[in-house]
Amino acid sequence: MLCVNNYTQKYIDECRSRVAAQVSAYQSLVATARNQAVAGRPLLDAAIEAFEPHFFNNMVLALECYFVHRARAIEKKDGNPLNEVRMLCNSMLNNHNRVCADKTIKFDPAKSVLKHRIGDEIKLNEADFIRLSSAFFTEIESKYL
Repeated sequence: MLCVNNYTQKYIDECRSRVAAQVSAYQSLVATARNQAVAGRPLLDAAIEAFEPHFFNNMVLALECYFVHRARAIEKKDGNPLNEVRMLCNSMLNNHNRVCADKTIKFDPAKSVLKHRIGDEIKLNEADFIRLSSAFFTEIESKYL
């Protein structure tokens, strides 16, 4: 497929809605489980804590997939949230969930959304994903509308 130089606001909004629906489904599931749990609450909390990074790491992969063909020349290589998501996905897929360098990106952990450094384990929680996806969509709209 050819690279994409722009997306419609409708497409971006649809992707944002899909992401919000998935986060909402996670939140509902966790809230319902916690409301139902009485005696087994510590076990439930441990299960949720174990599940959360798997779910939200996969949400980063889904986020990247929605815009995978975006033009790199428009994206730039300055360590912006689009670069960060791309780096996280490549690291999850090719480096066993450890952040690896991308020679094409000028990545500065201090300026990134999640502040991961090279070698850090990628283990997102709900708050991390919400911050990252919000910054990602803002950057998509600023560059690809």
